[in-house]
Amino acid sequence: MFRSVFIVIFFCIFGSSSAQDKPANPLNMDEGTTLNVLYRNEGSGQIYANTRGLGILYRRGKHITAKTRSYYEIDGQSLKHPKEVKISGTAQDKKRFVYGKINQVFLLRGAVGMQKVIFAKADNKAVEVRYSYSIGPTLAFAKPYYVQVYRAQNNQGGQVNPDVVKFNSENFTQDSVVGRGAFSDGLAEIKIYPGASAKFNLSFEYAPYTNLIRAIETGISLDYFPKALPIMARNPAENVVITFHVGFVFGSKWY
Repeated sequence: MFRSVFIVIFFCIFGSSSAQDKPANPLNMDEGTTLNVLYRNEGSGQIYANTRGLGILYRRGKHITAKTRSYYEIDGQSLKHPKEVKISGTAQDKKRFVYGKINQVFLLRGAVGMQKVIFAKADNKAVEVRYSYSIGPTLAFAKPYYVQVYRAQNNQGGQVNPDVVKFNSENFTQDSVVGRGAFSDGLAEIKIYPGASAKFNLSFEYAPYTNLIRAIETGISLDYFPKALPIMARNPAENVVITFHVGFVFGSKWY
């Protein structure tokens, strides 16, 4: 859905932030071998999947104490409805579509949070267990879902090229939809739904060097929208979206 958007946003955010936050000296793999060094700063990226879509995240943290970090983060993800089912299209381009979908939704979140160590590493080959929580604003971008339909026939009785129109559950049946419209269809009609989000994470850090970040992170997210967010026709619009996620975290630390 928004996979190409993920890639662009990820490299813009993570690439530019890493360039700004990079320490004066390049990362030396001979360093980071002792556990008794406290790196004040860290920057990391994350690729994750949750129960409603896929996402990417950038996080910038700073130590408050040896076991406590404060951080800010920004992430974006697609948001699907639990009842979405893709159907193979019969149009010439064979684009699969979701019958009943009225909006493609992308979430953009910003948040501040705290991370605390539960179990610290005993050595470089051990795993450090942490928990974190954050809160911040959310913006949901809802783009109308366009589909291909046949509305006319040529003089020989054959069908002409399909029309690309916004899906409307009152005017269409599943048989009348023959494919999905292009991603660019409906971009000028995007609506923004402001909201708020909260997260709780549990992470398992296993990097072999203390100046690197390699972790698996899992957790739960809650997004609230004062104005309900519509995704599927004949299903209630949603004010509250709860998702469970798991992702791979990678980054580095410095003084």
